[in-house]
Amino acid sequence: MKKYILLTLFIFTALHLSAVDLNGVKWISIEKTLTKPNQWICYRKAFTLEKAEKTAMLTISVDSKYWLWVNGKLVVFEGGLKRGPNPDDTYFDRLDIASYLKKGNNTIALLMWYWGKDGFCHKNSGSPGLLAKLQSGNREIISDASWKVKVHPAYGESQEPFPNYRLPESNIHFDARKDIPDWMKPEYDDSNWQQATIAGSYPCQPWNQIHPRPFPNWYDSGLTEYVSVERSFKSDTLIIKAKLPRNISVTPYFEIEANEGLFIDIRSDNYKGGSEYNVRAEYVTKKGKQSFEAFNYVNGHAIIYTIPPGVKVNKIAYRETRFNTEHVGSFECDDIFLNTLWQKSLNTMNLNMRDAIQDPDRERSQWWGDAVIVSGEILYSCDSNAHGLIQKAIRNLVDWQRKDSVLYSPVPAGSWARELPLQMLASIGKFGMWNYYLYTGDTETIRHAYPAVKRYLAKWKTDERNLVIHRPGDWDWGDWGENIDLPILDNAWYCLALEGAQNMASILGYKEDASVYHQQIKTIKQAVNTFYWNGKVYCSSDFQESPDDRANGLAVLAGFADSDKWKSIKTFLTDNFHASPYMEKYILEAFFVSGDVQGGLDRMKKRYKYMVDHPLTTLWEDWQIGGAGGGSINHGWAGGPLSLLSQYIAGISPLEAEWNKILIKPMLGNLKQVVCTVPTKTGTITATIKNQTGHLYSIDVTNTDNKIIHIAFPKDKIKQSLVINGRKYENNQLSRINQHSVKYLKSDESYHYFEIKNPTINISATH
Repeated sequence: MKKYILLTLFIFTALHLSAVDLNGVKWISIEKTLTKPNQWICYRKAFTLEKAEKTAMLTISVDSKYWLWVNGKLVVFEGGLKRGPNPDDTYFDRLDIASYLKKGNNTIALLMWYWGKDGFCHKNSGSPGLLAKLQSGNREIISDASWKVKVHPAYGESQEPFPNYRLPESNIHFDARKDIPDWMKPEYDDSNWQQATIAGSYPCQPWNQIHPRPFPNWYDSGLTEYVSVERSFKSDTLIIKAKLPRNISVTPYFEIEANEGLFIDIRSDNYKGGSEYNVRAEYVTKKGKQSFEAFNYVNGHAIIYTIPPGVKVNKIAYRETRFNTEHVGSFECDDIFLNTLWQKSLNTMNLNMRDAIQDPDRERSQWWGDAVIVSGEILYSCDSNAHGLIQKAIRNLVDWQRKDSVLYSPVPAGSWARELPLQMLASIGKFGMWNYYLYTGDTETIRHAYPAVKRYLAKWKTDERNLVIHRPGDWDWGDWGENIDLPILDNAWYCLALEGAQNMASILGYKEDASVYHQQIKTIKQAVNTFYWNGKVYCSSDFQESPDDRANGLAVLAGFADSDKWKSIKTFLTDNFHASPYMEKYILEAFFVSGDVQGGLDRMKKRYKYMVDHPLTTLWEDWQIGGAGGGSINHGWAGGPLSLLSQYIAGISPLEAEWNKILIKPMLGNLKQVVCTVPTKTGTITATIKNQTGHLYSIDVTNTDNKIIHIAFPKDKIKQSLVINGRKYENNQLSRINQHSVKYLKSDESYHYFEIKNPTINISATH
C-alpha cells in the first residue's frame, strides 16, 4: 500500500478545533471569485525549509474536494468531506506530510474541484475556496496571497445527460488539448499564474467554522488491473468492457496514443443505477501518447470505455477507493446460501460507506432508515475506524435540526429539509443511536445528541386512548410495498424511540426524563394491546387490507407481544410477505428475539433467494431489480442479515457498553457449524460453534481483549455432564460452580449461563 494512504498520516476523531491555531490564515480563491458550478482550480505554493522536521502537520479545508501533491508526489487522493457538519460550517482534513518534505526548496500543489451546487448530500457554500496551514517545527506556511492559482482549462461541461438532481457532483469533461502538463511538479514554471485572491480571514463567510474530519482518508488501492477485458465493435467504434472483481467504487484510468480531437466516453455498467443518471466522464484527445484518470468515482461490476477510430489503447486500469476500514468481522457456516448472503451484505455495506452512510449511485444520500441498518452492519464487521462514520451521521442529524425541532434526513443537504417521521424515530431509538452507544461506549456523542432527541420526541402526541397520533411530516412514508399499517408502525417506532431515549437519559443522569419515557412506553403498550390486538395478529381498527407483516414484526421488537401472542404472529409471518428489504430486517429479527431461529432462517431464505442466486454481488433496494424507489442494486438496508447472523445465530453481542461484558448465546437451528468473528473496540471475539453428528455440541471462543464472557449453553445439548476448559462438571454440579475463572450465573427455560474469565474458552457436552 502506498505511503500516502497509510493510516498514520491522519489524525482524527480526538482532534479538536481548539488544537489548530488558525490565526492569520486566509481563505483564498481566484480573482473575482468564480461561482460557476463544476470548476477545477489549481493551487501552488513554493517555500523553503531550513531543516526537515519529524512532524509537519498540514490542515486543509476546501469546498468541495481536493487532490494533493507534495514535491510532485501524490499524497491525498480525493480529500475533503461533503459540506457540512451543520448548515453553516465546513470540514477540514489534517495530515502529517513530513515524509514528503526536505531541507531546502519544497512545493505543494493542490487540485480543487468546486461543485458549486446543492445536493441531497452537500451544502454548497456558494464560492470555491481553500484554507491551508502547514506547521513544520517553528516554520508556518499559510494560505495567503503568495499562493499561485489557475483555473484548469482542460476541465469543462459534459454533454447531456447530466447527473440527476440529487447529486452535487458533475460529469467530468476533460479536453487534453488544453491540459497543463506536469503542473503539480516542483520544477513547473508558474510565473504566469495569478496570485491568489484573499476571500477573508478565518473564520469568515461563506465557509464559517471548520470541523475536523472524524475518520481517516479513503483507502486507495493504487492503479490495478481489471479482472478481465472484453472487446467488441459497434460499427468502427471499440467498446471495452473491463470487469471489476465485484461491485466497488473506482476511478477509471487509461493510457493511449491518439490523434487530437477524438472523443472517449467512460462510464460504469451501473451508470443508470437506481433508474436515474449518475456520473460519467468524457475525454477529448490530444495528439500523441497520453494518460487520464477520471477523478469522479463511479461504482459497478464493470467499466465501459467507448473508443473511437484513431485511438490505440495501451493500458487500462482502475483505482479502488473506499472507506478506510478493515473488514475484520466474518461469518461462515455449513450453509452456502447464508455465507453468500452475509458476503453480499458486506459488499453492499462497503459501497454504502463514504462521506456519509449512503447508497453509492443515484442518491449518495444519508437516509436515516438506511443508516440505522447499515450502522448495525458496520458494528459487526468493521474496525473502530468506521465508528467515526456512525458518529458523524448522528452529529449531522442533530446539528441540522430545524428551528421547529424537527429532525430530518438526508443531511448534510442543501436541497432537502423535509421530515420523514418514522425514519426519524428509528434514528433516535433502540436500533439507532442507542445501538451505537452499546457497541462503542461513546457517551460524548450521546450527550451531544440527547437534547435534540428530547426536543423532537416532544413533538409527538398521543390521543385520548393513549395511542400515538399519526404524524405525516413532509413525506408520509412507512415502507415500500402494500399493506402498510401505519398506526401500528407509529406506535411501535415511537416506543422504540422512547426506549432509546430512556436509556440515553439513564446513562446521562436524567432520572426524571427516564422515568417519564418508561411510563409512556408502559401506557402505549397497554393501549396497543387493548385496541390493536385482534386475537391473532396486530391490526389497526380502520385498516381495510389484510394484516401487515412489517407491523407485526415491529410490534414484537417494541415489546407489545408476549410469548403467547408470538405463537399466533409466527403463523401469520410464515406465509405473508409484504415488506420491502428495509422492513424485512425487523421481521426476521422478531423471529430471532422470540427464539424461533429456524423460522427466521427459513423466512430469510425465501425472501433473499433471488438476490443470493443472482450474479450481482450486492443487494438491492427492492426484491426486484428496478423495483420500488428506483431499484438501486447497492442498497444498504437490504444487508440486515449481516448483523442478524452474527448477533443471533452466532449469538455474539455486548452485555455492557463498549463490549466490557460479552454474551455468546448461539442459536444454530438446523446448522451444524458456525464460525464468527466480531470486532470489539480494541480487539476481536471469535466463536466456533459445532453441533456434530456424533452428538457433541461445543463452543470455542478466542477473546483477544480478554474481556469477561458470558456463555449461554443450550440445556438440551447436555446429556449428563459439561466440560469447561478441560474440567468436567456433572449436571448436578453446574449450579454450584463458583471459581475465579468460571462461575455459574443462572438458567432459564432453554440455557445455562456461565461467566468465564479466560482469553480462550472451550465448553462442550454430549447430547
